[in-house]
Amino acid sequence: MNKILTAILLLFAMHSSAQSLNKKSQDTTKHKLIMIDQCTRDSLTSFPEFKTMYDSQYPSYTPDSTTVSKLKTLASDLKVTIVLGTWCGDSKLQVPHFFKVMDEVGIKEKDVTLICVDGHKKAQNGSIDNLNIQRVPTFIFTKKGKELGRIIESPKDTLEQDFLAIISSK
Repeated sequence: MNKILTAILLLFAMHSSAQSLNKKSQDTTKHKLIMIDQCTRDSLTSFPEFKTMYDSQYPSYTPDSTTVSKLKTLASDLKVTIVLGTWCGDSKLQVPHFFKVMDEVGIKEKDVTLICVDGHKKAQNGSIDNLNIQRVPTFIFTKKGKELGRIIESPKDTLEQDFLAIISSK
């Protein structure tokens, strides 16, 4: 009986946590269906509003190999939070590019948190209330719980060069 009860509770917990991921909502500011709150990469890259740009931008972006090599040696224990809007042109351009850099550097998906926001740059669950998000996308790099730096909206140079500048200066 205890095993059955444990299994039921485990299934309920898995179902509840799955519901909190990959939510969609009608945005009253942008007047369109958006993704909101935390999502997975698979869900984001298959979301129709995002997929078209992802499918063209990811394969066409070629990160600088010298910079990627340097990032590979520095990126251990790194966590990245990406706050983006599925409605946002800069997010649709920069996030696929960052995924390409991330893949080449070898950053695991479990070390990246994706949080989608509405047209007011807010999430429903309050998960970004303390992050001071003004523009999207915002890439936040942390190590051992300490923020190292951010890339906000667009890189100053390239994503990989700005990424390297952030993590090599700490």
